[in-house]
Amino acid sequence: MHVEELRASLQSFGWLDYLVFCLMLAICAVIGIYFCLQLRRESRKQKELHGAEEAASSAASYLVGGRQMKIFPITMSLISSFISGITLLGTPTEVYLYGAQYMYIMGSLVLMGFCMYYFFLPVFHELNLISTYKYLEQRYNRSLRLFGSVMFIVASLLWLPIVIYVPAIAFNQATGVNIHIVTPIVCVVCIFYTCIGGLKAVVWTDVIQTLIMFGAMALVLIKGTLDIGGPSVVWHRAQETSRLERPNFSGDLSERYTFYSLVLGGVAHWLKSNAISQNMIQRYLSLPTLRHARIAIWTFIAGVLAFLLICGYTGLLIYATYAQCDPLETKLAQRNDQLLPLLVMETLGAYPGLPGVFVAGVFSAALSSLSTGLNSLSAVVLEDFVKTFRKSPLTEGQTAFVMRSVVVVFGILFVALVFAVEKLGAVLQLTITLSSVANGPLLGIFTAGVMLPWVSSKGALLGGFSSLLVMAWMCVSAQRDLVTGDMVYKRKPYSTMGCNYTFAGEPREFASLSGGAAISSTASAAPFQLYRISYLYFTLFGALVTISVALVTSLLLRESNLDAVDTRLLTPFVRRWLERRRHRQRSVVPQPRQKSDKLETTT
Repeated sequence: MHVEELRASLQSFGWLDYLVFCLMLAICAVIGIYFCLQLRRESRKQKELHGAEEAASSAASYLVGGRQMKIFPITMSLISSFISGITLLGTPTEVYLYGAQYMYIMGSLVLMGFCMYYFFLPVFHELNLISTYKYLEQRYNRSLRLFGSVMFIVASLLWLPIVIYVPAIAFNQATGVNIHIVTPIVCVVCIFYTCIGGLKAVVWTDVIQTLIMFGAMALVLIKGTLDIGGPSVVWHRAQETSRLERPNFSGDLSERYTFYSLVLGGVAHWLKSNAISQNMIQRYLSLPTLRHARIAIWTFIAGVLAFLLICGYTGLLIYATYAQCDPLETKLAQRNDQLLPLLVMETLGAYPGLPGVFVAGVFSAALSSLSTGLNSLSAVVLEDFVKTFRKSPLTEGQTAFVMRSVVVVFGILFVALVFAVEKLGAVLQLTITLSSVANGPLLGIFTAGVMLPWVSSKGALLGGFSSLLVMAWMCVSAQRDLVTGDMVYKRKPYSTMGCNYTFAGEPREFASLSGGAAISSTASAAPFQLYRISYLYFTLFGALVTISVALVTSLLLRESNLDAVDTRLLTPFVRRWLERRRHRQRSVVPQPRQKSDKLETTT
């Protein structure tokens, strides 16, 4: 059998699979309708009780669930929003190609939890914000707030089209349906329930989608492991090709993964996704108290760690399954990120309905991230642009129109941008690289705001713009070299010696290892270029550029006025230090005055 015939035979998506997939979409739509009706009932009550305040109350209900959400649904929503289809398909691919070194990034997720717990969340929750970027106006000025809001919109434009594209790859592998047919259909459902149901609809659809994701990945993991002979076979084959490794303590910045890039770069990567992102902060602020929000942090981290372990093991399982017949070399999988869907169709294809569960799980992850992003964009546009520039308050009808229009317009735009995404590289690296353009400067501005009271508004703005220019150059240059092939990372060993079908090329071993030596994942030999550092450093580098320029500029301009900084805008330990400093200054009595008093008493 030729590889083309085999690929066509694996695209066996039956009517039961389509039924499971459509049922998932229908459940999401029904949840949206339910919470739409609930929002209308709440709106009528607010009109009767408060009259003129109904617009503000309507916005709070739509965007933060009235700040009365429960920990369980919020935690599930955080997990579902964070674990997009990029993680479900990208992480197994990364482990398959480059080994399990990437999995050490889980340690940085725990460190991010401590940073979030002690430094960022206490500040944001006390201020009772809807838009995270209102903090920047309170800490600096309106220009920084608008800069932060624009950066969030740019980051969403770079990230969400990839989120939509990823499940379409899985659907294409399972059914053969063109990705540009399925993406608009599915996104219409997402836009519908996000538009009419607000945050509560997004959160409760996230709960359903998280359970579907867990179930889908568990099915693949259990069935695939049993098919090849158990976990011991997976472990043994991974060890043979050095896919299981100890931490790499190399100081080479251009290596794809080292202990330092995974820990230091990983913390910055998780922070920009969790601590300063409107997508995530909006959920933490929908909880009634800081204590509830802090509990949600650790339950969220536990859930993400579980997902990452499942995805990492799945990457090893894919290699164990195709150890003697690499599907990328034979073109059985036409893109890197189709490896997991291929495994699903081979292991679950004979069981009607199960491939549908998997595809529904991947789409659930994408829909969750998309609905979260759309809901957050409506909050940012309403709070940071419309309300900021409009002198008179909005009526309830105007508020609802703005929020829902934003969801529809951006939803359509993201679907259109999918055409550009398919021309680019592997989704995991692509996402982290592109998102660092906007998120590096943002992380730096927020970190300087809560940690460094010496940083002024002019310094922060100059730092943000400087970092934006540097990161744009680095990301464009890095992505260009990857697309053109000028920058190539070596894969772990693979083979096509055991293929039972024909393909273009001769069966052979690739990058075989002698003994237990590990293959270097360093980019192809070339003069050092700053943009060729590991992509995990990008967000960290952007944040450091912002902080450095902001602090130096503020000190040189001598605009730092510690007495004028509102201590509520600082992280608790900096707040305590500044309050003690002010107390000491107030308690000191001027010395010259004391001497004159003594002279008067002696006379």
